[in-house]
Amino acid sequence: MRAGEPLGVTLQTPDPDASLAERAYDELGRMILTRTLPGGSSVVEGRLAQQLDISRTPMREAILRLAAEGLLVKQGSRSYVVRQVQPVEFFQALKIRELLEAEAIELAIGRVPKSTLDGLREGITRLGSLGVQDTAHWEMDDRLHLLFPEVLGNGVLVRMIRSLRVTTRLFELTSPAGRVAADAAEHLDILTAFESGDARRARAAMVTHLRNVAAEILDVVSGRDGASHRRRSRG
Repeated sequence: MRAGEPLGVTLQTPDPDASLAERAYDELGRMILTRTLPGGSSVVEGRLAQQLDISRTPMREAILRLAAEGLLVKQGSRSYVVRQVQPVEFFQALKIRELLEAEAIELAIGRVPKSTLDGLREGITRLGSLGVQDTAHWEMDDRLHLLFPEVLGNGVLVRMIRSLRVTTRLFELTSPAGRVAADAAEHLDILTAFESGDARRARAAMVTHLRNVAAEILDVVSGRDGASHRRRSRG
């Protein structure tokens, strides 16, 4: 018996279909959240299985899992489409994120290793110099915003914030190049406030960031900034 192995537990050979389903879930989820598959796109099991070089059974499992998490919605008896988020839902979700993430960052003060914060700062600074938002920006955004609830060990809070982030991510408005730089500056302000240990300052930095995002999107939705933003075309 290996050290640390629980008594009475027999190690089993990993299920290859299970690992393929996980891979399909990760890759399809990434395609949705980076808008490679925009809202309203049909998710065709056979076509995606061929594209990702995965058999249909694990792809079907991935689709069902993503549907349960709200990234896909059923259309017809067996088909699915990428969920579309309307403006009202976006702003409502962003407001709840503001409340939850402000609380999370305050409670997390003093619980994150300096090395983790330094790594985030370095990555944010590097990506902030790029003019175009890509997958790396989305991943860094996830790392920052989920760091504080995750370090608290509160699984319910993590799931709630992650679900709300899915809703705001699926809202299909592109950001101007200026938002890449603005996001980076605001994220760095959040880290600086957090490292200072000042709970009030940390909360304010998080709220300011989320309200700035809301304000810019409101300008787009209301037509006040149509020259700088556009709806992402559905292919």
